[in-house]
Amino acid sequence: MKKLVIAYSGGLDTSYCAVSLSKEYEVHAVSVNTGGFTKDEINTIESNAYKMGVATYKNIDAVSSFYQKVVKYLIFGNVLKNNTYPLSVSAERIIQAIEIVEYAKSIDAKYIAHGSTGAGNDQVRFDMIFQTLAPEINIITPIRDQKLTRQEEIDYLKSNGIDISWEKAKYSVNKGLWGTSVGGEETLTSEKPLPEHAYPSQLEKKVEEKVSLTFKKGELVALNGKENVPEKNIELLNDVASAYAIGRDIHVGDTIVGIKGRVGFEAAAALITVKAHHLLEKHTLTKWQLQHKDYLSSFYGMHLHEGQYLDPVMRNMEAFLQSSQEHVSGDVIVTLKPYHFSLDGIISEHDLMSAKFGSYGEENKAWTADDAKGFIKILGNQNKIYQQVNS
Repeated sequence: MKKLVIAYSGGLDTSYCAVSLSKEYEVHAVSVNTGGFTKDEINTIESNAYKMGVATYKNIDAVSSFYQKVVKYLIFGNVLKNNTYPLSVSAERIIQAIEIVEYAKSIDAKYIAHGSTGAGNDQVRFDMIFQTLAPEINIITPIRDQKLTRQEEIDYLKSNGIDISWEKAKYSVNKGLWGTSVGGEETLTSEKPLPEHAYPSQLEKKVEEKVSLTFKKGELVALNGKENVPEKNIELLNDVASAYAIGRDIHVGDTIVGIKGRVGFEAAAALITVKAHHLLEKHTLTKWQLQHKDYLSSFYGMHLHEGQYLDPVMRNMEAFLQSSQEHVSGDVIVTLKPYHFSLDGIISEHDLMSAKFGSYGEENKAWTADDAKGFIKILGNQNKIYQQVNS
């Protein structure tokens, strides 16, 4: 039979795909762990995959790859889409697609399938990565092509002896290293907030707690003085901060297919890391570095969200972002509180707020009063000329 690799999550859509495609193809199911999977959950997904008739199942651990290829640059760029969303899910999909297509090539599969519908962003991300990295592989998308309803999928599976409970959860939750998305009936409206119980982490701590984040050249290398790889520090920070129910919000944005979308999310570690990193940059970078980083980072986040990860311009922007981090090293002190956090300050040998040059608004040590008067006079020249010529 013809070899086919399916991006398998274990949900209803990918289960339908696995059962229906197994009648025509030799199906190899693959799920990619970009954070959030427990060992028990992986075992359950594997067990269910074989019930769907797949020939093999593989879980690829891509947490470190996800950090190195994507998350690192989201931190360097302080990327928050629409000043809100840390691109939790869209960033994951890129790495998942790359890992899946590389696996398909490694086993010489000529077909690759995913369970995306025709109404969302993921179909674009998966298809673009697959087409670019393996144009010779055919893409199969039963859910998109057949426009199936949820009930039609359930009925089909039952008719094939698959009688798992497919009761639709009231909230759709997608957990990963860089945050958890939460969708529900409220996010389909423009005015309703998600209720407290919809978020995966509930408030457990009320007493304030200080944590120290240590960055070295822009990367989170230690938490409370204890060194570890950045992706592990992100996980540990999330464990601590989620007990305060930090990082909740609702993002409203433009989808790739041209409609507005609204999604809730919980991303305690992502938001704290980005805000702490940004504060450290404000102390250690020049104003022109900060200005140019702002718009390049916005472009980087937008292109990533739109599935343009493989365009060479992304490598160009990553090179800029990487080079900007040379002196972004030091400690950031953060206070965790119920539902929010505050940035207390930073300690860095690269701090440009150095007392030897003076204190803002208080004392200067690097110029005289006459120097200031001359500087201001020349600085205002263009405005004075314009006003005199055009008044």
